Amino acid sequence: MAGGTVVVMRLLASAYAVAEKAGTIVRNVLHGGDLGIVEKTGVNDLQTLADRLVQKSICASLSKRFPKLTIIGEEDLPSETVEEDLIEISQYDAILQKPCPDEYSNLKEEELVVWVDPLDGTKEYTEAARLLDSPAVIEKLLESQRAPTRLLDHVTVLIGIAYEGKAIAGVINQPFYNYQMGADATLGRTLWGMLGLGAFGFQLQEVPEGKRIITTTRSHSNKLVTETVQAMDPHDVIRVGGAGNKIIQLVEGKASAYVFASPGCKKWDTCAPEAILHAVGGTLTDVHGNTYQYSADVKHMNSAGVLATLRNHQYYVSRVPQSVLQALSSN
Repeated sequence: MAGGTVVVMRLLASAYAVAEKAGTIVRNVLHGGDLGIVEKTGVNDLQTLADRLVQKSICASLSKRFPKLTIIGEEDLPSETVEEDLIEISQYDAILQKPCPDEYSNLKEEELVVWVDPLDGTKEYTEAARLLDSPAVIEKLLESQRAPTRLLDHVTVLIGIAYEGKAIAGVINQPFYNYQMGADATLGRTLWGMLGLGAFGFQLQEVPEGKRIITTTRSHSNKLVTETVQAMDPHDVIRVGGAGNKIIQLVEGKASAYVFASPGCKKWDTCAPEAILHAVGGTLTDVHGNTYQYSADVKHMNSAGVLATLRNHQYYVSRVPQSVLQALSSN
């Protein structure tokens, strides 16, 4: 069956297009200088104007084309009319031209669940914005490789597609990718993948055999996280923001495992990254080695942490301390 006639391929092609629009919104809010920050539930749990606009854009755009779809977004927003300029109706033709894996060729809209994180890495986004105190300074720093702008690498937009509780396809947009290449560079890129089809938009690489490089949280660490990372006997540890960014570290050969032995990550953080990781042969589980479910009725919190690898997953599962396993009950 041609990719363009299959519901899930059309949905993925639409998700790609709206993720690209989302990246533009994220950049525009930063350049505008007013992030509209509010605190949701406490410290390190922020929401910006970009979070709100992007979620409205993604949900309204996908709902307009796929009205029977279940969409679950991170932000708890009131029902309201969405401005027309936030709605994206185009689709990414390159996806429509791909063959749909046979097992997904007859799926219906109502069988699919979409998990949306409109701005993964919000803390890093707001920190970068505070350091860039005027649009003129933003332009200058986006042309350089100074430390404040490196925070922008952590920022992603995540759209994951699930069927029967399994993450089967996903899109990750990096709004500020390429910022270090100068004022004339095209900012942003979009990665996407689907089980049985592969992953696209990046060059798959692996950490050299025998090298253990752990990527973990930059701002949500605690005793359990620290103990687990140390138990992996790493050669190096990379502390960055955003679940989407950490999976990118894995597939681009900068890290061999993503370790977060703590509650905090949600289903909208992991659905899209998990689908892309699985599409290239990787694995994402909780710290016990059990898979997460993405049905519409599951709890949103990934209570038993996150452990993701491109290879040798069982080794990392086996290194999780017993005390950590006891502290984090499996879903």
